[in-house]
Amino acid sequence: MANFYINPNNVVHELPKNNKPKFFMFGVPSYTNLGDQAISLAERKYIEAEFPEYQYIEIVEEDDDEAIPVVKKNLSSADIIAFTGGGNMGNLYLDHEKARRKVFSTFTDNLTISFPQSIHFEDNEAGLYERKLSQEAYQKNPNLVLVARDAQSYHRMQTTFNNKVINKVIFTPDMVLYMQSKKAPKSKRQGSLFVLRRDSEKVVKDKVIQNMKALLRAYQPIEFTDTVLDTVKTITPDTREKLFRKELSLFSGQKLIITDRWHAMVFSVLTGTPCLLMGNSYGKGKHAYFDWLEHINWVSYTDEEDTERIKQQINTLMEAKTHAYDLIPDFKQLHDLIAHNR
Repeated sequence: MANFYINPNNVVHELPKNNKPKFFMFGVPSYTNLGDQAISLAERKYIEAEFPEYQYIEIVEEDDDEAIPVVKKNLSSADIIAFTGGGNMGNLYLDHEKARRKVFSTFTDNLTISFPQSIHFEDNEAGLYERKLSQEAYQKNPNLVLVARDAQSYHRMQTTFNNKVINKVIFTPDMVLYMQSKKAPKSKRQGSLFVLRRDSEKVVKDKVIQNMKALLRAYQPIEFTDTVLDTVKTITPDTREKLFRKELSLFSGQKLIITDRWHAMVFSVLTGTPCLLMGNSYGKGKHAYFDWLEHINWVSYTDEEDTERIKQQINTLMEAKTHAYDLIPDFKQLHDLIAHNR
């Protein structure tokens, strides 16, 4: 099926005229974080593979406001409204949270799904204020279902949105894990790749990174990168899969990945690449690892700062063999939710 998405030049005219129920996905990113781009790609692949009876329509984030009245005008009772997943529910990324509130509080008569998210409202005046605004917006929608991608977020969503109208919360993996590889790509591996944050979630000390770099001198070359691209200004639904595949090719050529990016670990899972994940500011990667990936031998998590203990973990990873895994059954709650909308 050809991918369809609403864009600013023809938002009014491109709604498809057919008898299929529509699946509207709001908040699709255009920014260059390949983790979030991979989520949007996986969401589209999931709906088109599992529910081909729906016409999948993506709405790029900067077009959300313009698209809302158009979608509302053309909405039928069989249609589903959704907002893209990620790690930005809360007050750390307010642009995303404000857009989410608007969508959830507008489409109150249709099944509305917040795709798998991590949630974090800071425990301060600003965080409590934004939390209250989100509570008020979310609870306007009795048909809203929140999907948590880690157990910490599952419990936080349950306790955050449990007033007057209880928003249902379910639990699935991050959507990128739907695209699991059946077989690791065959490629010549060399060197180690550090995939590190440069944003407010960064907590790994520079000294720890330097010590790890010294440890990995045997795995030359050593390179540094991030999953946020600086080679392009924007990514569209038409360009993201090529960039995603290019990123997987980069990962599949490494002997080892060191990262504090959750999706860098996910990319390592997909490519069978040994990977050591470190923490971020509120633990979303750590919790998701222990929820879904702890059984996968070639990836691991650490909070260690002791060089010798880190060395032991790396050695274990380098000796690990790839093996079969199957996370598809873990998406059952989401599958059942959509299937029962018919």
